[in-house]
Amino acid sequence: MYLYDKNTDPGCALGDRLIGIQIHGDAAFSGQGVIMETLGLSNLPHFSLGGTIHVIINNQIGYTTPATNARSTLYTSDVGKLVNTPIIHVNGDYPEEVARAMRIAFEYRKLFRKDVIIDLVTFRRWGHNELDEPSFTQPQMYNIIRARESVPKVYERKMMESGVITDADAKQVHASFTKYLETELAASKDYMPK
Repeated sequence: MYLYDKNTDPGCALGDRLIGIQIHGDAAFSGQGVIMETLGLSNLPHFSLGGTIHVIINNQIGYTTPATNARSTLYTSDVGKLVNTPIIHVNGDYPEEVARAMRIAFEYRKLFRKDVIIDLVTFRRWGHNELDEPSFTQPQMYNIIRARESVPKVYERKMMESGVITDADAKQVHASFTKYLETELAASKDYMPK
């Protein structure tokens, strides 16, 4: 890999200054032809970015279509096999494993300057948008999902039980983050791009 700008530091390789990170929905990744086309070009010298990290938010249901009716492959990430892209499947219920998968993906991309896919298997608690009620089309799945405690609450409880944080720490983080979100929302009302 080489850089096209002759004024660039010779020690700087393609992908050192910028990194491509794409976030995909599960149905879009396996269903949009542009994904297969760009993966097919990704290893060509004039198209490479020095590797892109693709994160598939795999809620196991594209809009309201179950995977068995949406694609012929077992995994939504199987499109990546077209160019031997490594695929890391990780369960979104385990935040530390998600962080580990991300670290592995970044290290792989940096070392080999090639694309890598993270298939983040999770679920969508609410509908596709504010007008969608997923239990109309997937009632059994959503009975199970709605009975589950949220991942942040489960992880918070795990951290308290292991003595990493206290209840007061958790409340302080919640209050701080809520204040941050409210401040940013208020600032967005008057925001003007430069």
